[in-house]
Amino acid sequence: MNTTALAPKNPAVLAPPGRRNVLDDAHLGDIHGALGTLRATDIRPRSRRRRLLALLAIMGPGLIVMVGDNDAGGIATYSQAGQNYKLTLLWTLLLLIPVLVVNQEMVVRLGAVTGVGHARLIIERFGKFWGAFSVGDLFILNFLTIVTEFIGVALALGYFGVSNYIAVPVAAGALIAMTMTGSFRRWERFMYVFVVTNFIAIPLAILSHPHLEPILHAAVTPRVAGGFNSTSMLLIIAIVGTTVAPWQLFFQQSNVIDKRITPRWINYERADTVIGSVVVILGAAALMVASAFAFGGTKLQGQFADAGTVAAGLAHTLGPAAGALFAVALLNAAIIGAAAVTLASSYAFGDVFRRPHSLHHGLSKARLFHGSYAAMVVLAAVIVLIPGAPLGTITTAVQALAGVLLPSATVFLLLLCNDKAVLGPWTNPTWLNAIASAIVGVLVILSAILTATVLFPQINVTLLTEILFAALAAGLAATGLYVARGRRRDTGPLDLPAGARPQVPANREHWTMPSLELLDRPTWSRTRTIGMYTLRGYLVLAVLMLIVKAIEAGIGH
Repeated sequence: MNTTALAPKNPAVLAPPGRRNVLDDAHLGDIHGALGTLRATDIRPRSRRRRLLALLAIMGPGLIVMVGDNDAGGIATYSQAGQNYKLTLLWTLLLLIPVLVVNQEMVVRLGAVTGVGHARLIIERFGKFWGAFSVGDLFILNFLTIVTEFIGVALALGYFGVSNYIAVPVAAGALIAMTMTGSFRRWERFMYVFVVTNFIAIPLAILSHPHLEPILHAAVTPRVAGGFNSTSMLLIIAIVGTTVAPWQLFFQQSNVIDKRITPRWINYERADTVIGSVVVILGAAALMVASAFAFGGTKLQGQFADAGTVAAGLAHTLGPAAGALFAVALLNAAIIGAAAVTLASSYAFGDVFRRPHSLHHGLSKARLFHGSYAAMVVLAAVIVLIPGAPLGTITTAVQALAGVLLPSATVFLLLLCNDKAVLGPWTNPTWLNAIASAIVGVLVILSAILTATVLFPQINVTLLTEILFAALAAGLAATGLYVARGRRRDTGPLDLPAGARPQVPANREHWTMPSLELLDRPTWSRTRTIGMYTLRGYLVLAVLMLIVKAIEAGIGH
């Protein structure tokens, strides 16, 4: 499908200025998507048909990042929720849709407007210390996540009797081969195969003979079978961490740049992101529903061990077809998850070391990019082949770790999206800052509850939750009043560097960030500095408590 008909009669007049900040010239030029092409000189179409063609050409980064989030760890986590808690955790998924959309919309704007990856923006705007904090967390978490993807590969193909020593190396080779073609379009088409296969979760749910009324009730009724405790909180945080993971921020921002999406096409990429968020939640809900109805009332209820035992259990309760469908879904999720998570790290490596990093390049033009990708895949595959590891516990712990580290990633994202020197007229509106701040607060509360339940096992989790959320509401209200008063006092112009002052709204799509080297680094107030160091210290404590809880859960099995 080609949409070159969208080009204006005089492209030289209407073409936007080149983005000055792209590190790699591969990030400039026409958009060659899996489902269509847009020339760099194309204007926004007016007819419905042409808008649809443009959307199809642009779609990809949002859809892939979301479906990639339904990875092997996600499949295992959603299945565990259904098997151990039936439908009582279904409500968590509905609440995650706005979190997904808000977080990923912000990185869409950062990528399209700045042309700079998330890792480099953090390092340049906040310094090497905070860059090491954010990017270092990303590399560690991403590598552990890639390990869980190969656990998924081993379990999925193990269901069909394939040896780990064959399944894991073959999957690793396929992942490396997909990225080294030197063609962004070819890579994206590979990803679309996995995106389509993701919908296999729907017939799996149908095979479990679900009932609509309890599903709808559970989706809007916050409760947990057996009550809130440290074990259920670990799983809730794992659901959050596998559905809204830090790697998504780095991946989509860089993938938007790699696909050559400019401010002119931001609304289309926003639509891509919303579509992807709905798809990922539908898939997650289908898996939770399938496990809940398949295992509910049987001796397997509450007996989750790992995704492999779920496949065997589904075959036992629903028949061989259900077990095979789950195994295929797990394999598909593991491959697309490994591809996206590893690519997020390789993009970040390129940002940090200022080396070419693009799917438009083959190995000869981007050795660090492809080399780091291959090294992470191979090392993760080798680790999975070590016998005797508690695969289920490792998977849940990694997803929970993502949930614990997400607040810090969201804080940096929020700071960048309010940096007028970086985004100019594209900075966050007040209402979006309010929503994002509430999201950060909720994420911190979830990890705080987990920490408290590990330190004090007999604590009343319900009462603690009510107190913390009441405190969050009061804090957000006080902050809102403070900000509102400050805005009434501040009637001056935007404080932007020379050359970065926003133009009239009609020309906003032509505004791009000035060269990073010309921007003064923002100065933090004492309050913000104390807050950031406090967050850092708290996250270290929360991670330690999570490790303790994960070890306890593993010993308990």
